[in-house]
Amino acid sequence: MTRILADLPDEDIQWLDRLAAEQGKSRASVLREAVTAYRAESSKDWLEVGFGAWARHGISIDPHEYERKRRAEWTRPWDDDYEEVRAESPECFTEEDDKERAHYLALTKRAASRQPKNNI
Repeated sequence: MTRILADLPDEDIQWLDRLAAEQGKSRASVLREAVTAYRAESSKDWLEVGFGAWARHGISIDPHEYERKRRAEWTRPWDDDYEEVRAESPECFTEEDDKERAHYLALTKRAASRQPKNNI
């Protein structure tokens, strides 16, 4: 067992001494028990703590609908899956997005036609 040196306010030491006396234990024993209890309380797996958090707060969302909207939210007119995502979530796209997509496709087509062809 490792010995430690800790600074505590005088009132905490007095309280700790009273508690130890009431329980018939040493100050160190009370501190060890407190650390053990604290570790047990705070060692919950972060996934366990977070899982179901929305439901516990009364928020209910269809996970598939949520994922569909997030995918559409992050899709840009120059992404390869633009048409697929737009077909799944047309309400998430605007006429401006379609104009940007057409402009992007025109630019890539023009760039491809300007590249020299390698005849080997």
